[in-house]
Formats: sequence, C-alpha cells, structure tokens
Amino acid sequence: QGIRASLSHVPDIEVSGEADGNEEILSMIETSPPDVVLLGTNAAFLDSLELCRAIKQRLPSVATIILTPQLEDKQLFQAIKAQASAYLSRDINVNELTQAIRRCARGEHPINENLADRPKVAEQILQQFHELSREREAATFISPLTPRETEILNYMAQGYLNKQIAEVLSVSEQTIKNHITSILRKLNANARTHAVVIAIKKGLVSISRE
Repeated sequence: QGIRASLSHVPDIEVSGEADGNEEILSMIETSPPDVVLLGTNAAFLDSLELCRAIKQRLPSVATIILTPQLEDKQLFQAIKAQASAYLSRDINVNELTQAIRRCARGEHPINENLADRPKVAEQILQQFHELSREREAATFISPLTPRETEILNYMAQGYLNKQIAEVLSVSEQTIKNHITSILRKLNANARTHAVVIAIKKGLVSISRE
C-alpha cells in the first residue's frame, strides 16, 4: 500500500500493522496500542468517523488522523466532534504526513489549525457549545485577556501542549495551567477547543503556516 510504503522509509515511524473492518482494527490496537492510527487510507469518510469515535471511547490516549479524498467543512466539523487529532487530504505529501503523525504522537491537535480558514465550521462548533451550555454566552468576555494570556492562547491554537508552552515561555507547567484556567473563564469557554474557536472568531489569535 502506498502510504505504508512511503512511511517505511521514515526512520522514527514504525507501521505496526494494517487491518480492514472496524472490529479487526479495534482488536489490533487494543492488543498493542499505537501512538497514532491513520484512518481513511481506503475507507469511506463515514466509516472512518465511526471508527474514530470507537477508538476514542476505548483508548482515549491513542491519536487518530482521518484522511479523506476531499477536505470539506461538514467533514471537518464531524471530525472535530469525533475527537480526531488531525483531518488531512489523502493527497498530502509524505513529508507533511510524517510531520502530522509526529505532532499527533506528541499529543498535539493539528486539526485546530483547520478552523482558521473555515469560519463556518468555527460557527457550527460555537453553536454546539451554546447548546451544551445555554446558561453561558460564549461571545461575551468577563474581562479582557492580558498580553501573556493572548500569547498562550496563540500557542493553544497551534496545538501546543501545556508542557510545550511552559518550555517556550520558560515558566512552570502549573503557571500555564493557571493562565489557561483564567483564559477559559474570561472567554466563557468550556474547553480548550472552545476557547480557540472563540479566539479565532474574535481575531485574537493568528495561526502560523510553515
């Protein structure tokens, strides 16, 4: 298979197996959990979505990357809801794919970066959070963010983990956690992704493209 052949030449990535059919795949990864699972190399998007949900329910620490023939807003929205770590085109080149795999293996969520170019999807996610938490108004700030909080929010939007942000800013991980708690409170956000969506809609963050 093309993707497996391409990845076999990457020294720090080991393809532990391939499988067809959801139960076979779930059985394989439960027996020997990988860092990352690639979904949709051959399967239809809806099958990949169903499998992604099942993986996150059984093995939440395993990262999932959904590959699709064509990137679409509706699919992106569904992939985010299914807790996929990344949503990529099947036509992605091997260098970009390996970079995404490495990031997902570190616990990052490159899928958040897809939102910057898709305001309709960001709006859908906001509506979802509104429905889950009607008593809170997501677009209303309790108070403005400090420059440091805005800086941390930018790193969050790029998928950085608390530990990585702490290393970049030369502070403790607990300090970052405290800032993020403050950010969520000020944005009336329920979770990190919710805060990132609000920040993108408000123009508070800019996502770098390398």
